[in-house]
Amino acid sequence: MRSIFHVDMDAFFVSVEELYDPSLKGKPVVVGGQADQRGVVSAASYAARKFGVHSAMPLRTAHQLCPQAIFVEGHPDRYRKYSNLVKGVMDQFTPLVEMASIDEAYLDMTGTERLHGPPMLAAHKLHNAIKAETGLNNSTGAGTSRLVAKICSDQAKPHGIVWIPPGAEAAFLAPLDVRKVPGVGKVTEQKLHRYGIRQIGDLASLEPNFLAEHFGQWGLALAGKSKGLDAGGWFRGEIGEEQDPKSISHEHTFNVDTADVDSLEATLAHMSEKVGRRLREHGFFARTIQLKLRYSDFSTFTRALTLHHATQTDTEIYQTARDLLRKNWRVGQPIRLLGVQTSGFSEHAGQLDLLDGAKHDRMNKALHAADKLRDKYGEGSVSLALGMKGRFKERTHDALPNDAMPKK
Repeated sequence: MRSIFHVDMDAFFVSVEELYDPSLKGKPVVVGGQADQRGVVSAASYAARKFGVHSAMPLRTAHQLCPQAIFVEGHPDRYRKYSNLVKGVMDQFTPLVEMASIDEAYLDMTGTERLHGPPMLAAHKLHNAIKAETGLNNSTGAGTSRLVAKICSDQAKPHGIVWIPPGAEAAFLAPLDVRKVPGVGKVTEQKLHRYGIRQIGDLASLEPNFLAEHFGQWGLALAGKSKGLDAGGWFRGEIGEEQDPKSISHEHTFNVDTADVDSLEATLAHMSEKVGRRLREHGFFARTIQLKLRYSDFSTFTRALTLHHATQTDTEIYQTARDLLRKNWRVGQPIRLLGVQTSGFSEHAGQLDLLDGAKHDRMNKALHAADKLRDKYGEGSVSLALGMKGRFKERTHDALPNDAMPKK
């Protein structure tokens, strides 16, 4: 029988901030930016959540709900550091670890009983080891599937442990709200409610054919999930199975909408550096470059160009993105958000003539050397000249790049 754990760090960003500033403990804290800035809440302390503040909420709304809250810009480097520390502890328990995000992970503990004991004992050992190594609280769920383990950790919050033994999954899930099922959002929840389906037990009592008729393939997946199975599109592959990203991107929301060409192009250059570095970290070359832009009225457009050869070079990514901007931007109309995305990956650049090939090799060697300097001295130590004008503080929700997020 499989034994799956789900570890979810409690108010992770806030908890890390409290390690560096103990005066924050017990107070309403919002991480993600200042109260008067654009952007969204990345994390909120439990004291702030009591006022209705939650992640993904606009910072200004959070301030309206909880004006006494302490707003913190956040420190992505710290969060990455502590995420790696947590991962290091989990690796001591099993080699099969899947980081679902910067602050949560699945562990396949099947067959580790002789090392760590039965599931509940092993969960306590893991729970306490993470606390001892990092000083951070976590909630741990254990069951026979990722779905059950994830719901268990949610029920265990904060700083608890819940284990559901084999055979008890249906009874555990039945009284819970359907929103507890991973992948069921507000729209699906409302549609389920229209059919009188409010609890997971209601879902489990229906025939799969009925769910398929009204919800398509997602309905069949829901039928399996209601019984505690890792069914459908939320959980793919096996825990610990490496999956390459399909795209690598970076985007930035300006604090004030801008139509300044120099500022826009400098920001593109800085984002292109970030994307290029992540391509090199993965060992990928990208053939397709996409520009994303959003105007003040929130209308959003994407335009892409496929290159003759693949690249991982910052300047090529930037030049392509800049050309897309110049061709597609309604000049003079203020822009709220810019983004650069790369896709169509390969492990080499493809066929280049001798001159271009030599130039690419020299450029890539220089960029890899720059990456090493950034690793040692920080992200801001080396930058394209134009990109320096467009540098911006890394937002907290960029702490773990979207391309580094394993499947859920």
